[in-house]
Amino acid sequence: MHPRPIFRKLGPVPILADFPPVFLLAVATTLGLVFGSFLNVVVYRLPRGLNVAWPGSSCPACGKPIAGYNNLPVLSWLLLLGRARCCGVKISPRYPLIEAIGGLYAYAIVTTQTLTLPTDTSIALAGTLFFCHLALGLSLVAAAFIDLEHLYLPDVLTFGGIGLGLLSLPLRHNIDWKASLLGAAVGFLVVWLPFDVLYRLIRGRVGMGLGDAKLVMLAGVWFGWQGALFTLLAGAVQGSIIILTVFLVRGKVDEPEAVKLERETARLELEKADGAEREQLEALLLKDPVLAQPAAEGLGQSMVPFGPFLVLALIEYQLFGNDVIFPFLFDVTAP
Repeated sequence: MHPRPIFRKLGPVPILADFPPVFLLAVATTLGLVFGSFLNVVVYRLPRGLNVAWPGSSCPACGKPIAGYNNLPVLSWLLLLGRARCCGVKISPRYPLIEAIGGLYAYAIVTTQTLTLPTDTSIALAGTLFFCHLALGLSLVAAAFIDLEHLYLPDVLTFGGIGLGLLSLPLRHNIDWKASLLGAAVGFLVVWLPFDVLYRLIRGRVGMGLGDAKLVMLAGVWFGWQGALFTLLAGAVQGSIIILTVFLVRGKVDEPEAVKLERETARLELEKADGAEREQLEALLLKDPVLAQPAAEGLGQSMVPFGPFLVLALIEYQLFGNDVIFPFLFDVTAP
């Protein structure tokens, strides 16, 4: 079953076959690099409660605005040898890494999603599907980096991805409304019931947060119950391997420095408060297991961001689910 040719009803329009694959790949990769640069802004500003659209990019050390010619994705970092032109401070390699991920992601989407569409698909439909998948992917990348640094998944990213998945349903041929809603329910419940409700009753704390449940729910909206289960199971397996490897090499799993700073800031604010304000702050801290108290460093005791592993699995299903993962795991009629 092919995507419904919604845009072709408007009259003769260019189709996918009219554009050479190399042209589509070049345009998509360039766009991915540009959006990857904006993604750095989102990753830095969103968890700090800053406006992601304004003001423009500035040096993280001295605050001086960055000129456009010094803000070329990946290239500027390489030409400036990883330092800011304004003050010479060292710029984290995370910035070109995220930009490169944006470009590679866009390239992968064209390869696995766009170029696999029927050649008579309108370029408008193909482009819309490309931007939907790219928006999903970049949101996931941003969520992964934020969770790595701050141990939380912003609702604006997970709910935004859920909303985009529902809005794009009429354009996507891999799933219908019933399968999407079933996938959303399965995705949320398979995390919330065992890892929040039951785990809290047994051990007195959550095993996985609601942010993780919403992320698996997002997978269900986009790819049905199969995508939700794959995201949870593959994320758990890959995460366990990576965490165990880190623990064997380093002997501990470090807590992110940003979380330590946030906890110390919360402690100082609590010390300054009194009366009703202090009670309110104490109630808020009790609801936040990350800020309430430092976690132990032992394996199974430390607070580990699980979001990046879910994101990795979700991306794998997005790019390879229909052609590789789904037939391998879920096609029970296959010989």
